[in-house]
Amino acid sequence: MIWALLKTCAAAALTMAITVHAQSWPSQSIRLIVPFPPGGTTDQIARLLQPHLQKALGVSVVVDNRGGASGAIGSGIAAKSPPDGYTFLLVFDTHGVNPSLIPNMPFDTLKDLAPLMLIGKSPMVITTHPSFPYRTFTDVLRLAKARPGDVTYGTIGSGSLAHLAITMITNQKKIDMTHVPYKGGGPLIVAALGGQIPVAIASLALLSPSIQAHRLKAIGMTSPGRHPQYPDVATIAEQALPGFEAEAWWGLLAPANTPAPIISRMNAEVMKALKVPAVQQQLDQQALVVVASSPEEFGKFVASEVERWARVVRENKIKPGD
Repeated sequence: MIWALLKTCAAAALTMAITVHAQSWPSQSIRLIVPFPPGGTTDQIARLLQPHLQKALGVSVVVDNRGGASGAIGSGIAAKSPPDGYTFLLVFDTHGVNPSLIPNMPFDTLKDLAPLMLIGKSPMVITTHPSFPYRTFTDVLRLAKARPGDVTYGTIGSGSLAHLAITMITNQKKIDMTHVPYKGGGPLIVAALGGQIPVAIASLALLSPSIQAHRLKAIGMTSPGRHPQYPDVATIAEQALPGFEAEAWWGLLAPANTPAPIISRMNAEVMKALKVPAVQQQLDQQALVVVASSPEEFGKFVASEVERWARVVRENKIKPGD
C-alpha cells in the first residue's frame, strides 16, 4: 500500500515537473540539427524557418549541420540528446531508408525520436548537364544497356531514396549504371552544374532553380503523373517502369520523451511559419508541396516509409554501398 502510494506521488511529481518545464519553455537557445552539409534543400528549409521560429519563441534557433551517413550521424546525435525541448531534427527521406541499409545503427528510428511534423513533399527529378547528349531518361537507359557501368549518376548519398529509385529501375531493367554518392544536396549541385556527372537525381525542390535557369535539363520525373510546372518532362512510369512512384519528403522530429506540450507548441509555431507568404513563395518556387501534418500523422507516415523501403531493399537485394 505504501509503495503504491509512493509510486503515485512520484508519478504526480514527475507530471508536475514536466508541466512546469513546458510552461517555462523555451528559456534558452534551441538547436536545430540538419543531418546534411549546408546548401541542400534540408538546410535551406531549416534556414527559411529559423528567423520565424526565433521571433515566435523569443530565443535563438541555431542551425547545426551534422552531415554524414545519409543523415544517420546527425539523427543519432539528436536521438541521444536530452529530451528537454532544446534539440530538434530536420530530416530528409533518407530517414525512412537508413534502417534497412545501415547495419547496427546506434539508435532506433521509430523508438528514439519523437515525430513532430511532416513538413512537405516533392517529386524527384532526373537531370543532365546540357553538355551531355541525353534528351530523355530513355536515352540514358539505352546507353547504359549498350555500355554497362559506363554511365554514372549522382545522388545526395548512398542509401538515399534517389539511389534506391535508380537501383530499382536498373535491377528490373537488368542495366548496370555506376552510382556516385555525394555528401548532401550542396555537393551534388556543385558537381551537376560543373558537368562532373552526366546524370543527377534529387528532389525537384533542390534541382528546380537550376532547371529553370537552363543550367540543368530535366529528363525524367518520379511523380505518378507529369508535374504541372514541367508538363513536357515524361515520368519514369512512362519511360521505364509502369506504376513507378517515389517522392522526397522532409520532416521534423525531437528526441523521444520530449514533453508533449513542447511538441505541440513547436508544431504550432512551425505551422504558422509555413503560412508566412514569403516562406510559401520560396517553397512554391522550389516545387515543394507543404503538408504540415500533426505529430501523430507524421509518426504513422515514418513507420510506413520504413516498412515500404525495407521491402524495396529486400526485394531488389540492395546492399549498403551499392
